[in-house]
Amino acid sequence: MNEKNFEYLTDQLKFTGFDKDLNRQLKENMAQGSEEFRLEHTTAYGQDQLSFSLHFKKSAQGVLYFFNSYTASLKKHNQPPERKQTFYVHKQASTITQKEAFNLLDGRAVNKDMLISKEGKKFTAWIQLDFKETAVNGNFKFKHFSQGYGFDLEKSLEKFPIRELSDKDEKTRLIESLQKGNLQLVTLAGGSGDQKVFVQANPQFKSVTAFDQNQHRLTLDWPKQTENQTQQQSSGADDLSEAPQKSRAQRRL
Repeated sequence: MNEKNFEYLTDQLKFTGFDKDLNRQLKENMAQGSEEFRLEHTTAYGQDQLSFSLHFKKSAQGVLYFFNSYTASLKKHNQPPERKQTFYVHKQASTITQKEAFNLLDGRAVNKDMLISKEGKKFTAWIQLDFKETAVNGNFKFKHFSQGYGFDLEKSLEKFPIRELSDKDEKTRLIESLQKGNLQLVTLAGGSGDQKVFVQANPQFKSVTAFDQNQHRLTLDWPKQTENQTQQQSSGADDLSEAPQKSRAQRRL
């Protein structure tokens, strides 16, 4: 077995977010010398189960193995059917990680660098799976929202009194988390007290979507208020602390 090849592949597994336990399976399969093999892995995100099948294949010269792709299958708790997608392993900046695969299959958008256009040019864009359109290979097609589309995550967040935005480090962590497609917990400041909500990036509609603690979608369409403006209001109609009463009972897809 080629040790350098093994080390290279374990680095790929680490970057892509797969458990170190796969290293042992990887070494055993490489030692057998098969032309190609698959490693199976399952993880849980809350009550949702995500299963993976990782594909490895020898080069045309039959010397080195390459981690070519993996298929991710998401089984939502009490929500059939299962969603499945094959992700191809490229350079690190453009490869979809395990957590990003979960976020994409769960319906959220992910911001990726070093994507390659049909003309061979590199670009950065938000990507999201289109569950209504499939390609010949059975994969869901991707929707792309490039920089020219006009979605500015930071400006969208600043429309609302999110406390984490007032701290430079917390703001950076929040933006980076949302760019990975995560559903992120934030604190909204309101005249009647703070409120915890989950937010996610929604590049298609150039906005930020929010959910309450029970995963019900909220309508965050209020202008950002200063403390003085909030205190002067005689009615709480525009107070973000009233968001739970204005929620739409719509489950997150």
